[in-house]
Amino acid sequence: MLDYPAKATEASKQQKAFLRKLYLAYLIDSEQHNLLSLSKETGMPRRTLQDSISAFKDIGVECEFVQQGERHNAGFYQIKTWGPISPAWVGSKIDEVEALILCA
Repeated sequence: MLDYPAKATEASKQQKAFLRKLYLAYLIDSEQHNLLSLSKETGMPRRTLQDSISAFKDIGVECEFVQQGERHNAGFYQIKTWGPISPAWVGSKIDEVEALILCA
């Protein structure tokens, strides 16, 4: 069980922002994603995704965009390093994380 409240409505704004970063890093590390595919999978707006991905460095996660083709947005995100975060722990808690951030 996470050390966060059981209900999504009980999680603070800061907790949800942190968990959103973990969730997105997990998705990016699991398969190739760009903003469009992340938005389709999560239902999150493009701007929220961009802000969260650019803030990965705040929690020590390094992510890069791998360009494919000539179009500016043709490519996918890739996690270079998880830093202090354990991807195995995130994977084991992903259902709880998802419930906390996607349910409001």
